[in-house]
Amino acid sequence: MASWTWRFEKADGAEVQPAVQPDDFTTQGDAESWIGEHWKTLREGGADQVRLFEDATLVYGPMSLHAE
Repeated sequence: MASWTWRFEKADGAEVQPAVQPDDFTTQGDAESWIGEHWKTLREGGADQVRLFEDATLVYGPMSLHAE
């Protein structure tokens, strides 16, 4: 079964610890719903952008947590 995970980063791509620990996601939709609920707290905690992975494969990102 695939595992969906987020990588939390500063604007320069350096990895940071998230302000909210993510769940274990078994679907892309679950992972995306979670980020939709927690992005503001993650941004306030020091993350500027995120990347979504399916197992070790980058699906997309970086995706900014700041309003454009």
